[in-house]
Amino acid sequence: MPPEVINRRRLLAGLLVVPAGAPGLAHAARSAGAEAFVAAEGQKVLALLGDRSLSEAVRQSRLSASLDALADFNRISGFVLGRHARTLAPAQRQRFNQAFRAHVQRVFLKQLAAYRGGQLRVTGSTARSPTDTVVNSFVRVGSTDEALAWRVLGAPGALKVVDVQARGVWLAITLQQDFVSTIDNAGGDVEVLIRRLESGGRG
Repeated sequence: MPPEVINRRRLLAGLLVVPAGAPGLAHAARSAGAEAFVAAEGQKVLALLGDRSLSEAVRQSRLSASLDALADFNRISGFVLGRHARTLAPAQRQRFNQAFRAHVQRVFLKQLAAYRGGQLRVTGSTARSPTDTVVNSFVRVGSTDEALAWRVLGAPGALKVVDVQARGVWLAITLQQDFVSTIDNAGGDVEVLIRRLESGGRG
């Protein structure tokens, strides 16, 4: 089995969110700091998505700032390129980071659109290490609770989200599969992906 397939399976297994009542994990450590970070910053994004009192330009500007406070786009950009991250020249990496940030914000906001204006409720977390935590939450939309999970990296005071799971799908992992496939199909030419993102993700 190719090493990249093995590594991807290990990563997927490591990111699975274990139900709070799973046998043998009652002692699992929680991270109060990561939970508080998600509760505060995640709610800001949801509130802005549902705020119709703002002009669209102002709302988008504030959403962009809130997403920058919430997520580590530079770290995510390295992850989604997989093994191809090592092949980028510095100028290419700068272009990719800029295009990726705009692209992932669009994708992230589209994914969260169903939860706009909802109330975020953090229900717990699993600290996989002192700097790596999966935070579990629900968003009340009407009379329905929708599950959201957030992978948070960093030490207290420097926390950032690096992936979000909505409706069973991890965003960064899905993007990595798409991006690596695009590059592989182009014979390893990362420029093809960069141009696609610069054009707004089309093609």
